[in-house]
Amino acid sequence: MSLKKTGKGRDSGTVFRRLLGLGRGAGPKSGREPGAPGRTGDGLLRKILVIGIGAGNPEHMTVQAINALNRADVLLIPTKGDEKAFLADARREICDRFLDNASCRILDYAVPVRRADGSYEDGVNDWHRAIAAIYERTLLNDVGEDETLGLLVWGDPMLYDSTLRIIDHVRTAGRIAFEIEVIAGITSVQALCAGHAITLNRIGLPVEITTGRRLAEAWTSSTRDALVMLDGVEAFRTVEDPDAEIWWGAYLGTPHEILLSGRLAEIADTISETRRAAREKHGWIMDTYLIRRPAPVAEEGAA
Repeated sequence: MSLKKTGKGRDSGTVFRRLLGLGRGAGPKSGREPGAPGRTGDGLLRKILVIGIGAGNPEHMTVQAINALNRADVLLIPTKGDEKAFLADARREICDRFLDNASCRILDYAVPVRRADGSYEDGVNDWHRAIAAIYERTLLNDVGEDETLGLLVWGDPMLYDSTLRIIDHVRTAGRIAFEIEVIAGITSVQALCAGHAITLNRIGLPVEITTGRRLAEAWTSSTRDALVMLDGVEAFRTVEDPDAEIWWGAYLGTPHEILLSGRLAEIADTISETRRAAREKHGWIMDTYLIRRPAPVAEEGAA
């Protein structure tokens, strides 16, 4: 891991706290447990800040997120090779712009490659455990017993991000105790709706949030509005309703942002070609879209 120092100062903001116990389902939710790993006789306890940083625009950083950034003693930045260097560079730009804590240490780590063989679930779980091992080593070797580790999470930690699940692997291993605080962030869903100046939901109708893989398998008849993320298969092409509409966005919140919308049957080819050209230009693509099938007037109730 590479090491870089930057910024100064600390801010003590108040955020929801949850004490992570040791071992599966063990440990108290609050208070101190003398002699637990990671503590000293004075009851010192490491802390992890899981900070939502927005969808790619540094101005998505909330005041709460900026305050949390400056409370961290160590910040851990994931790198995914040259093709996705923008993702690490965006995190560094946030640090350059908002970090005032001169004693903060910034560490980079290479994100392990997820294996493609075997079942999807097994591959993801093995991948998560590999990242968890990096988190654990960082806590043990680079974060003092009374210090705080900050993880900069794209979007918001609660939506299609696995940082909290990975941290739970560290907790379950039981080799170190820590507290965790989660700071909400702006997601690509919000950036998509803002970019198109639309609401996410229609009056009285639900919205299904799903992945491209799931949409390609089937779109349930119980919902007429689907918000799709993580689509590597262009699942919008499987939607057969001739009157469906789509609001599509790629690289949302970043300088590369692309927005397209219209009747799906008329714009699907344009979206596919735009995706292909953008991936070829940048080496990667992240896109999100909302599809709406027509809803009978009777279905649109109050509120």
